[in-house]
Amino acid sequence: MKALLTLGLLLLSATVQAKVYERCELASHLRARKLHGYFGVSLPSWVCIAYYESNYNTSAINYNPVTKSRNYGIFQISSRYWCNDGRTPRGLNICRMPCRALLQDDITQSIKCSKRVVRDPQGIRAWVACHVHCNY
Repeated sequence: MKALLTLGLLLLSATVQAKVYERCELASHLRARKLHGYFGVSLPSWVCIAYYESNYNTSAINYNPVTKSRNYGIFQISSRYWCNDGRTPRGLNICRMPCRALLQDDITQSIKCSKRVVRDPQGIRAWVACHVHCNY
């Protein structure tokens, strides 16, 4: 019993702590990391994507039963193409990173992978929120 309690406490301490950004805080953060205008995508578009994909939550994970993949982090980056979660069949891992890296409070890895996504031929339209809600 004591071992189970210790294991439980260890797992709780290892869980990802969610950061939920405020809109202006996120905009400032993205601007400082040179996302404004990257591959022609405006700062308001990046903020819009983050809002509609994750509600500005860095620890958001959503399952897609059609592709049997998951979307991770503030920009909801897919394990089918962009990151490796060890569970998605035939995942490509184009960003060459574990999906758990996209769940950190520090969104540096999410920004890095998002920049790679917009360089793809589909570009900003890779995000459903973009053409549904963000006028792209």
